[in-house]
Amino acid sequence: MSTGRTVGPALLLGAAGAALALLAGGRTWAEGTTTVAQSTVTKHVSGQDVTGLPGALAVVGLAALVAVFAVRGVWRTVVSAGLVLAGAGVVAAAVTGAGDTSALDEQAAKANGLTSGAIDNVSHTAWPWVALAGGVLLLLAGLLALRFGRHWPAMSGRYERDGTPRPRRTRTAPDPERPEELWKALDRGEDPTRA
Repeated sequence: MSTGRTVGPALLLGAAGAALALLAGGRTWAEGTTTVAQSTVTKHVSGQDVTGLPGALAVVGLAALVAVFAVRGVWRTVVSAGLVLAGAGVVAAAVTGAGDTSALDEQAAKANGLTSGAIDNVSHTAWPWVALAGGVLLLLAGLLALRFGRHWPAMSGRYERDGTPRPRRTRTAPDPERPEELWKALDRGEDPTRA
């Protein structure tokens, strides 16, 4: 794959990965039942309840994806490594959160007004695995940026100063016969008709 053809896939992978991780973080990851005053109550926990890392790292990954094009040289490598780490973090958080029931136990305790509660009939959804897929896509985007990023185009340096002093423009004397100069003279309280 040529270096020019890797920019688009990296952007697409990174954006899709972050979107999947953010979407999955807000969905139900697990549910279970608890007994409250002799009745059964169903409790749900989202990815944010279980672990807030996938959503937070997805935002970091998006920022790093944009920053890859804003920096050059060694900083591009550093930002690309940050993108890889964000993707790996989403993967790790999704894997550990997929079977975690501590947030459900906490919900059961709140429902019972106790310090600990029992949760039964626990079931897990596929959303942690969607977050994991998003993390993998972010990771792949970061690996592409690490491998090919140094050859990618950067934001324009057109307006950046290079440090050399700029020549000052010489100011020409205003023509007193021009209409705007006549008005300026009136504004200053001068009589433009007096020679």
